[in-house]
Amino acid sequence: MLERARPQGTKRWTDSGRTHESRRLKHRADKETREVPIPPVLVDILREHIKEYGVAKDGRLFRTETGGSYSSSAYSYVWQETRKLALTPAQVASSLAARPYDLRHAAVSLWLNAGVPAPEVAKRAGHSVDVLLRVYAKCLDGQQEHINGKINDALG
Repeated sequence: MLERARPQGTKRWTDSGRTHESRRLKHRADKETREVPIPPVLVDILREHIKEYGVAKDGRLFRTETGGSYSSSAYSYVWQETRKLALTPAQVASSLAARPYDLRHAAVSLWLNAGVPAPEVAKRAGHSVDVLLRVYAKCLDGQQEHINGKINDALG
């Protein structure tokens, strides 16, 4: 369950003068929460991480040795190094998974292409169905034959 957001900005753009500021969830009332369903395999990984490393006082999973927040440049550095280990040189040179946020787009596209109903994908992504289809409709292009097969199967 997500209760708050903690986006990073520059100090001059936050009310507190800090780079991270606790805020209500986007497009939600102040105390409203959001359920984020995750696969059991990820639950196991997160539980193992928490068992080994614990969490920060405020519940964050990842923190510096002193309990502080990592900067976006630190995350970016680790992400770029990880891409070099996980991808081919041609993929590293491409825009594939250029930012961690790109994994969100990949997940939503995967779920839609796997046939997960749009309302469920929207719920998991924190979108309305309208926004989901406006942003991700293009990932469903080129599936005419597959879709026709599903319709034929449904018609018997």
